[in-house]
Amino acid sequence: MSRWEPDARRRLERASLELFAERGYDTTTVAEIAERAGLTKRTFFRHFADKREVLFGGQEILSGLFTEAIADAPASAAPLEILNDALVAIAPVFALDRLDLVLRRQAIIAAHADLQERELHKAATLKAVMVEGFRARGLSDLAAGVAAELGQLAFRTAFFRWVSAAGREFTDIAAETLADLRTAATQVVR
Repeated sequence: MSRWEPDARRRLERASLELFAERGYDTTTVAEIAERAGLTKRTFFRHFADKREVLFGGQEILSGLFTEAIADAPASAAPLEILNDALVAIAPVFALDRLDLVLRRQAIIAAHADLQERELHKAATLKAVMVEGFRARGLSDLAAGVAAELGQLAFRTAFFRWVSAAGREFTDIAAETLADLRTAATQVVR
């Protein structure tokens, strides 16, 4: 193994998902993942705290993109407009060339209760980031919470629609999802 190889993180992700599918998540070791990727265990731990984090390592990226989009929105922007901008900002994370990895990741998570629990924790963390962003814009605690709940609902709905609609761009699906949520909200508050 060489000391430095390009794209180590992505190689570790791919090797992990392959091994989880072949051998099972519980029985796959970090050493096996590193070996499959042609890297060392030390390199693995430079990128991930443990094998579970291979499945959840992008959380900080999403949180950062949501935080930035909320903070950078014009002062006059309504929360739904801001959420639209945030979903556009995160779209590159859900590029079509990553769909296969995402589908494999979702299958692994669906098969393990502890990973499902981690997924829920990830969702709660993302929602908290949105609440703080909306509070910083001057929304009341309640309004910030409602906006963050809508943001979380929009993100998760768009994500699962994207996974199910192979071949469609995330931004298109996210825009449709926000429009559907707006319609649903008007039906609820009549």
